[in-house]
Amino acid sequence: MEQAEIGLIGLGVMGSNLSLNIAEKGNRIAVFNRSPEATRKFYAEAGDLQGQIIPCETLEEFVESIRPPRPIIIMIKAGDPVDQQMEALKPYLSAGDIMIDAGNANFRDTMRRFDTLKDSGLTFIGMGVSGGEEGARHGPSIMVGGKEESWKRVDKVLTSISAKFNDEPCVAWLGENGAGHFVKTIHNGIEYADMQMIAEIYGILRDGLGMSAAEIGEVFGKWNTGRLNSYLIEISETVLKATDPVSSTPMVDMIVDRAGQKGTGKWSVIEAQNMGVAATAIEAAVAGRILSSQKKEREEAEAILGLPTLAEAPKDRAAFLADLENALLAAKIGAYAQGFAVMSAASTEFGWNLPMPTIARIWRAGCIIRSAFLDEITSAFTKDPDVANLIVTPAFSQMVKETDGALRRVVSYAALSGLPAPALSSALAYFDAYRRGRGTANLIQAQRDFFGAHGFERVDGLDRPHGPWGSGLNQG
Repeated sequence: MEQAEIGLIGLGVMGSNLSLNIAEKGNRIAVFNRSPEATRKFYAEAGDLQGQIIPCETLEEFVESIRPPRPIIIMIKAGDPVDQQMEALKPYLSAGDIMIDAGNANFRDTMRRFDTLKDSGLTFIGMGVSGGEEGARHGPSIMVGGKEESWKRVDKVLTSISAKFNDEPCVAWLGENGAGHFVKTIHNGIEYADMQMIAEIYGILRDGLGMSAAEIGEVFGKWNTGRLNSYLIEISETVLKATDPVSSTPMVDMIVDRAGQKGTGKWSVIEAQNMGVAATAIEAAVAGRILSSQKKEREEAEAILGLPTLAEAPKDRAAFLADLENALLAAKIGAYAQGFAVMSAASTEFGWNLPMPTIARIWRAGCIIRSAFLDEITSAFTKDPDVANLIVTPAFSQMVKETDGALRRVVSYAALSGLPAPALSSALAYFDAYRRGRGTANLIQAQRDFFGAHGFERVDGLDRPHGPWGSGLNQG
């Protein structure tokens, strides 16, 4: 029997869909699941694609079915299960074989796995896959980290199954070891911010302007034809217009306001702080999800504190809707700028040389944050790949200038009305702090010197690093 070009372990929703995508694109694939019944069911339901699939019920049979050097995708729950699966595979593998973790792994786990395998003759790829169930089946955005020779072994298969934007494949090798999973982590951090900002705008429309879910869906639908064109705006219109078949009311109104998270947003924030990069919009989004989970506490607090009185609704509703559209665009620019700044810092710290234009390019289709906006980011980084921050590029600095006033007015209205807008507010504060040449940290430095003799720099350059506070005032 002809050997498979690639193997995949884990036939859950993502693994099954990715396997079908691989087979459909003309690649022979071997599949294995811990439960043989799941493998049989998957194969039985594969229909016309069965001829491209080799179902295996033992690891030995599975490995022997793949052409060496064998690339094996592991699509199971991140963490210890991946380590356990790798250990189970090792006795059957040969030098040069490649284990590929395609789950939402912490990039530090990926780097550890590379170190563990470095003297074994085996190698590893940490592969970020974005696009959810639909992307896995019909074309995801794929972010690859590992040895370049490992990438060359899987390039053909991954390129064939990736999403395409104007016929360009949304897949790339981004660097060594954890580069692919790190980029996927930051992708998810930006996704958190984007979703939170959209939800905050929804809250202003619902609670501030008293609009129905369907009316808000119409607004998002209109915005999706302009500069905010994106997958998240598109699906927001769809879910807001959907009707619950049980209650015949808007589906979104029947959903408990308690959002879950799987950790990638939190990892984005942690790594941003580890590298000393401000990612305030992403931080606000993670905090927003945490607060959403405290449903009972929020209800008790409302009973005790009450809600602030809404500010007077803007008299020119059309103008305010335009402000909301531009405010969301401005805030998105802030979130993306922060995400790319984190990746730039990580690229330097870990020696990855992450290609920023390529990252923006492969996010243009297949992934959750895909949008027309990313075409402009690609262009900006292509013109100046080493720019310090996206918001100082010519195109985006102009966009910030055009939309700054709208963001300021929207945040002001939300604050006066008691409508929470933490991500929008954080984006505005980020712009204001980033572009102010003389900030207020001089007072912080004076305070630190007063209580801890930490010293400071002087604007005149003199070598006098302490203030005249008096020797008896320092408290340690």
